[in-house]
Amino acid sequence: MGHYTDAPEDNLLGLTDKAALNEQEALGVARVERYLLEEFEYPVELSVALLQDLHRRAFGHLYDWAGHWRTQVPNVGAYLPPPAHRVPQLLYEFVDELRHRQSRLPEVPTDAQVAALLAYAHHRLVAIHPYTNGNGRTARLFTNLLAYNYGYQDVVLYRRENGAGRTEYLQAIRHADAHEPGPLQALISAQLRPLGT
Repeated sequence: MGHYTDAPEDNLLGLTDKAALNEQEALGVARVERYLLEEFEYPVELSVALLQDLHRRAFGHLYDWAGHWRTQVPNVGAYLPPPAHRVPQLLYEFVDELRHRQSRLPEVPTDAQVAALLAYAHHRLVAIHPYTNGNGRTARLFTNLLAYNYGYQDVVLYRRENGAGRTEYLQAIRHADAHEPGPLQALISAQLRPLGT
């Protein structure tokens, strides 16, 4: 299995301009954000199929691999994701663990308990890196879905135009890689706002 990066011409719309491709990806993510807010019914049962559906809805208009697990090891800077053949098993284990953690929460969990759950889910999904591309965006969509499940607004981990915010987020992910979830939990905790406020 070699490393690879995605070529812009490998899209269903035949786009060769990276800015146009980024815009289409952003539109797909925005469509799913609206779907989660306006059409989804909460609480929702978590499943691997749900994750696949979010990815497919966000990127299916652009890529034929949307909603399918990756088949190679992607280039993710210094981080080496698990081998592709382990992705299905890791995703099912992730969802099982997430359900287990949910079952241990009280009926009305505290902000700190919800932040810990969201931090675990976000980091684990990013670490498994199940898709060819769009893993971070899918993890953010899934994090928001979980936040909505508990009656919170979306969690904005960083804004793309804010370089400092992205750096803080990436440092928090690195800490979580080293089994130190505190910074990511703090980042999420600072963003938790009840729906309707």
